[in-house]
Amino acid sequence: MSTELRALIFDVDGTLADTEEFHRRAFNAAFSAADLHWWWNRGTYRELLRVAGGRQRMRAFAEQEDRVTTARADFEELLTALHAAKTRRYDASLREEPLPLRPGIARLFDEAAQEHLSLAIATTTTAANLDALLEPHFGRTWRERFAAIVSGSEVKRLKPEPDVYLETLRQLGLDASECLAFEDSANGIRSAGAAGLAVVATPTWYSLAEPLPPAFVTLEHLGDPEKPLAKGTPGAPFVDVARLRAWHRLAIAHEPLGRAACF
Repeated sequence: MSTELRALIFDVDGTLADTEEFHRRAFNAAFSAADLHWWWNRGTYRELLRVAGGRQRMRAFAEQEDRVTTARADFEELLTALHAAKTRRYDASLREEPLPLRPGIARLFDEAAQEHLSLAIATTTTAANLDALLEPHFGRTWRERFAAIVSGSEVKRLKPEPDVYLETLRQLGLDASECLAFEDSANGIRSAGAAGLAVVATPTWYSLAEPLPPAFVTLEHLGDPEKPLAKGTPGAPFVDVARLRAWHRLAIAHEPLGRAACF
């Protein structure tokens, strides 16, 4: 087992940016355009986020609330069309109104490059959603920052199954013990943990539809000099690469975080 941190693996929705409200609006716009009387308010969508994957989320909702639509002969085609329409609307909304990255994300990307740490993405969202979110911040060459990018379309089983992380580790050519995962949701934490990864969790309001499983550390966000973590929070005032290296050593030694807080 390696004792050196070599890569940081990031989830996308909720972790890199608080995207879920944009997703919710895009779903509702797609439903309206298709003359479906479906409407997801914030509470409904928060509960639906327990289901990984937009297509799976729509299926779960329809099976619970609209059995007439699920009985349609073209139901599968309808789900495909709705998901494609939703993705187009989400893409357009983010290009019109770029969504800020969460505190610490852009800074850590730059620090990781300076410290020769690989970056990777492990997400169940679609590839087009990645472009819409990250191009406004890093330009059309944003993919060059990452040693591996794995989306939901490349694996058979979505989170909470470990497939997306296992494929990311395979592409990186690294063991789970050489990486840290960054997640915001219960399904994401379960997925990373099942792949053997220690997890830094940064939940949002949308992430907390259900209690989060244990993670190595759970923070409000990763912090920045202009938006620091509260005094006394592990990692305060902001989480940097040196802190992550210290946490990684503790995580693979199965030691509690209390010692890391004094690093």
